[in-house]
Parts: sequence; C-alpha cells; structure tokens
Amino acid sequence: MVVEKKPAICGICPGGCAVEVTLEDGRLVKAEPLQGAPYANLCVRGRYAPEIVYSPHRLQTPLIRTGERGEGKFRIASWDEALDLTAQKMNEIKAKYGPQALLSHSGRGAFEQSLVEFCNSRDSVANNLLLPFGSPNIASTGSLCFVSYGILAPMANFGLPGAWLTPDLENSNLIVVWGTNPVTDSPPIFFKRIARAQRKKTRVIAVDQMRSDIAGRADQWVGVRSGTDGALILGLLNVVINEQLYNRDFVENWTLGFAELSDYVRNFTPAKVESITRVPAATVTALAREIANTEGVSLRTYTGLEYTNSGVQNIRALYILWALTGNLDVPGGLCLSAPPASPAQREKIEAPAGVLPIGADKYPLFYELTRSAHYMEFPRAVLEGKPYPVKGLLINGSSTLTSYPQPAIFEEAYRSLDFMMVIDLVMTRDALFADVVLPSATYYEINSYQRYPGYVRLRRQVIKPVGQSKNCFLIMAELANRLGYGHLYPQSEEEVIEKAFAGNPGLLEALKNSPDGVKLPYPERRYKKYELGLLRKDREPGFPTPSGKMEITSSLMAKHGYDALPVYTEPAEGPLQNPELCREFPLVMNTGARIQSTFRSQHLNVPGLVKLQEKPQALINPVDAAERGISSGDRVAVSTRRGRVFFYADVTEKVLPGQTEVNMGGGNPTQVEAWRLANVNDLADFSNRDPVSGFPVFKALLCQIEKA
Repeated sequence: MVVEKKPAICGICPGGCAVEVTLEDGRLVKAEPLQGAPYANLCVRGRYAPEIVYSPHRLQTPLIRTGERGEGKFRIASWDEALDLTAQKMNEIKAKYGPQALLSHSGRGAFEQSLVEFCNSRDSVANNLLLPFGSPNIASTGSLCFVSYGILAPMANFGLPGAWLTPDLENSNLIVVWGTNPVTDSPPIFFKRIARAQRKKTRVIAVDQMRSDIAGRADQWVGVRSGTDGALILGLLNVVINEQLYNRDFVENWTLGFAELSDYVRNFTPAKVESITRVPAATVTALAREIANTEGVSLRTYTGLEYTNSGVQNIRALYILWALTGNLDVPGGLCLSAPPASPAQREKIEAPAGVLPIGADKYPLFYELTRSAHYMEFPRAVLEGKPYPVKGLLINGSSTLTSYPQPAIFEEAYRSLDFMMVIDLVMTRDALFADVVLPSATYYEINSYQRYPGYVRLRRQVIKPVGQSKNCFLIMAELANRLGYGHLYPQSEEEVIEKAFAGNPGLLEALKNSPDGVKLPYPERRYKKYELGLLRKDREPGFPTPSGKMEITSSLMAKHGYDALPVYTEPAEGPLQNPELCREFPLVMNTGARIQSTFRSQHLNVPGLVKLQEKPQALINPVDAAERGISSGDRVAVSTRRGRVFFYADVTEKVLPGQTEVNMGGGNPTQVEAWRLANVNDLADFSNRDPVSGFPVFKALLCQIEKA
C-alpha cells in the first residue's frame, strides 16, 4: 500500500480551509485541518472532507430526463450529447421567442474563485454566460442575499460598495457585532479577529434577535424583536442627536440631510423604541452613549438586517449612525478600504442593448447597481409572460427550491418551461425538474486558486474527478464553445490560472514554488480618505455621491421613488402591524441563521456532518414551550398562513419569549429524511418583500408552534 500525505483545500466552504489529506493507493481516506494555516483551525467541517468527496449522492455522469418534470427519472448521457442538447434547446428558444427568453441563476456553487473572476458579473455572483447569447437575464443568489448589505445600502449612503467598509478590529476600543454570527462565516475570518481582540480585553456588544455564539461570548447581548432593528437604530440616533453626541465637524462638512434626519428621529424616543423592539429604554440610551462616547468603535454586520420590510433602509441607518458618531474611517472604527484590484485578465462582456432583464421595472435600484435579473420575478415571467415570456433556465450550483419562499410557486414555473439545465455536485430538488443535469467537480478534483485578504495560494488537484464530473468553469467554457463564443472564456485550467495572474507574473511564479501560498503586503492604512481625495475618481475631497457628501437623504434612493431618508417600516406581518393575525400565530418567526454543521442547504447528506445535528430544529423559549406543553426533542408543527412543516423542539433561552428560530436548509432529495421533509420556505411568503431590494421577509413572520 502506498500512503501519501499532501496539503489541500477543503471544498466545503467558499473560502476553503487548508487541510492535510492522507491518500492510500490514491484513495482519499482522511483530511485534517493544517494548524497554523489561515482559518483552518476555525472550521470543524474540514475533517469530514472525505465524506464530501465520496458521498453516495454525488452526481457522477451527465443525465437526461426521461420522466415528467419533478419525477426524478433520468438516463445516463455522454458529455457531448448533454451539451449538444443544451445548446440545441437554447438556440430553439432563441429562434422562437428571442434570446431574452433564456435566464440563468447562479448560487453558492458559483463562488469558486475562477468563476467569480471570469464568468460572473462584476457586481454580483450572476453568471455572465448568457450575455453574449443576447439575454440580459443573468440572476443569482443576489436576488435574496448580500446585495442589500453589500451594494444597495452603502452605495446609497457613500457611493461605495460594501466591500470597502471594513472594521478596524485590531485598533478598536469597542466592537459592535450587529445581526451576524461570525463563527459561521465562510471562512470565519472576522471571528478569529474578534476573538483575538477580546483576549486583549476589547469590549464586545452583540445586537441580535437571539443569543447566537457571538452573543454568548460578548460582554453584552442586546436582544431585539426580529425585524425591528431599524427602529432600534433610529432610537440610538435620537439619543445621539438630542444629546448632541454627534461629530459636529463631520456633520457640518461631509453630510447631506442631517436636519431632515433630526426631524424624523424625534418620534423614536427610547420609550417608543422599547414598545417596538422590546429593548429596554435604558439600554437604548446607554448603548447610544457608549457608541458615541467611545473612541474607535468598529462595526461587524452582514446580512442579518436584510430580511424585513425596510431592510435596505435599516442597513443605511446603521452606517449613518457610525458616521455621525465619528466612527467612520478613523482608527478602530469602520474604515473605508478599497479591496485590491483583481489582476485577472478577462474579456469585457457587455449586456445586450434594447431589452431589460426581468425585475428591472419593479426593482430599478437593484437593476441599476447589479445589472442583473431579479429571480423573485422569475415565476411571473414564466407563468404570466410579464414583462415578457421566459421559456428556458440554466441553474449553476444553486438549490433555489430550498432558498426561495413558497417553493411550490417556483416548481409550477419549472414545470412550465420548455427547457431547464442544472449543474451541481448532487441531485438537488431543482435538478429533478431539469431536462439536463451536469455533474460538477469539487475543489479537491480541480486545479485553481484562492485569494484571501493578504494571502493567495494555488489549489492543486488532490484526486481525479469522481466519475465523469468536470470543473464547473470548463463546463461553462464548453457550452460557450457550442454557442459560438468560447473565445471569451479560458479553455483549460492552465489558461485560467495564467490569466488570473497575468497582471502579476512574478506572483504566479512564486505561487508555483510555494505550496503553502504567498502572503501579500497590506497597503499603508490611511484614515479619513474623504478629506484626502482618495475616494473619488476626480481625486477631489468628498464621497463619490452626486452631492460629494455622505447622503443621509439619498439622491440615489429618491431617483427611483424611494424614501430618501432611512425610514423604518414595521414588519407587515408583525404583532404591532397585524394584531388580529398575531392572535392566531403569536410567535415571531426568524429563519435563515446558519448552523455549524451545514452551509445553507448543503451537507445534509453527509453522515459525519449530520451527526452534529441530526434533525431540523425550532428553537423556542422555555416560557412559550411551557404554555404549549413542549419539551426539547419533541416533534412540533410550525405553521403560518402559508402552510405547516414539522421540526423538532429545542427549548432554550437563546431565543427571546414570543420568538422562534427555525432552521433552514431542508427540502432536498439527497438529505436525511428529517431534513428532507422540513423545508422552512414552505412557511415563508413569496409576496412579502422589501420594496427596495425585492428581498423576501425571512426574519419577521408570524407563526404558531404546536406539539405534534
């Protein structure tokens, strides 16, 4: 027996953990995180990597549907037959309905670095393969994730994308973690930095609807009714403005709309905010004073505030709070730091002229800033032909039926399509509806690269692709070849890597000789860049907004008919807005928070990971559980106006009374039974959305829980 050990990258997280794999006669038998490698010691998932690679549910050969859509009947096909059929059907739809009748959706499977840099649009993870084909309809998980936090809100305030906003944690005197749980980030970079700061006695405050991991570690947890963060933030601004705790120089010289904001927040007194959010008035006042009076307060937030009826505006308000209290782009604060430009050389691919993607009419700001289609409008285009008919769909690495609300609506649309193709690692529920299913390879089975903050490495193939699976990027390139524009994409893994580092050939040479990767020097940190002319293309002082200032009253929002101020909207299905419904469904339901053993809907077919949590849970406070005669481990029915789904109770004080945290991710055919039958999206509301982003409301719905 030949035993080998070599470094590799875990294929579970988008960032990838550094691991050491053990091969016996070429067969992967073990994978352990490398101590000292970036992020490896933070991710327990890496040790289960062999089960990912050899999962019995891995797709290993192209498939062509033989039964009805959704029935799951397929026959094995060759790559040539499957790709030829895909190209043929795409061209038939184009000839009959026009190229805009084809739409693509990219998901977490499209986060592979080479796909992001060569195949995806610059503003989102939407795959650009259809643009040369003539269709503007490229959609992605950006239709319900990240875009509010990462693009819409920061662009409306600062004229900058969210990637520029980074907390200076190492120099902070106070860290506020709002609506996110860094230990479940992928990779958990910020968790490591926050933990290091805590060891140096930096105070940490967590604001969240539940006592998450970070809230349990924090010096203070501020528990808030799910969906009402916006009211809490405006209450903090009320205290800051009334007590004149704001930075006068910044307000007078660098803001637009401060007077209007002052008038608006008058009604958000601490007492009023307590009645909305359940955060005690004294806590509101104390938190505002601490943020305003502490020098160097950093903020770590993510997508937790997106999923309510004023998600974009809530995030805008949070950024404004940090700016007004003098914590924007200062030592220890929330800094404005441009990410390093990608040296990858790729062909410029423009969107076709003359036709807008679906959703552009309903969500114009989303379209202006992402140039992508909005997938929440996909069923309308298929079933109603509005704004025009969509007849074909390409899904790359995405499980839409475990991600989007009321999946039955999407299933109806899938049954009505002329053609559907899915690329994935496993047989998802989406794939059951496809005409063609193509098997993608894992990170272990391809050669690629990965950029981290301050670190880059090549990812070398550990084992040969399982079955006939292929590098997802090269699947796209082969399809592009058949459609007549393969020259726009690299055609081999070697070409991908060469072009990825074409702007820095010296770095590529160093990477080839450094199996552990190369650390990159950080640029010298400079603060208050808006004063130095470092934010605008014309190099003038100010922000890259129409006014040149941080816009509290956003001209970008007003341009599209939205409120210019960061107004708060009470959740449409909340207990205050809808008391009659609350009598029937008295608990506020929050869904979508990650758990340690899964990544959204992934890995619930992996025995070693499922052991960490074998059943989907509904977390319920002991007070609410006692009223219902529920104990931990009981099978419970969670119901909303949309339906009823079964979970298993976890009675815990991690959730506040009157609220529940329900696990998402269930609903795929390859998952273990308890998870497969528990798709929380059956309880969500397709029509209840943030009017700016179009994101569904996942964190502020009403439900009832009963013992089953």
